[in-house]
Amino acid sequence: MSRPGGPPARPTYHRRVSTPHLVHADEIVVGTSHDLGEHLVTAEELLEFAGRWDPQGFHVDEELAAAGAFGGVIASGIHSLAIVQRLAVVAVYSRWAVVAARSFTDVRFSRPVRPGTTLTGRLHVEAVEPRGPERSLVHENVSLWEGEVCVLSYRAEVYVARRSGATGP
Repeated sequence: MSRPGGPPARPTYHRRVSTPHLVHADEIVVGTSHDLGEHLVTAEELLEFAGRWDPQGFHVDEELAAAGAFGGVIASGIHSLAIVQRLAVVAVYSRWAVVAARSFTDVRFSRPVRPGTTLTGRLHVEAVEPRGPERSLVHENVSLWEGEVCVLSYRAEVYVARRSGATGP
């Protein structure tokens, strides 16, 4: 996005402050699973994302991809991560008092994602670990599914604000 005669416009970011309606770390229940909703990966989206962010032939060139190991174009793994992140933000993180992510580990791309695939996400809370009076570290298992088949999984750690004066996790 650019302005006529000037440098590109800066994206607008919304700063969210801790409010009573957000779920704080003290209220997150270990063992809880969240369905993250679904997303249809269109051919146009797949090619656009890969063309911009991961332009390897098997992501962007249908002829080359047809002759390759996957028999057609597949989504970039980074695209799959972006999809599950968006689903997690809409379904969960926008309702939590998230401070920042700390890590993504054990990332597994278990199956290629093809155009026309509908993906669903899941987030499971493994642990909530206090890290001082203001925040806790929430340990999660996050996954992306095509039907009953997992296509992506990883472990995440996210800092979430605690309520003032909280004594529990």
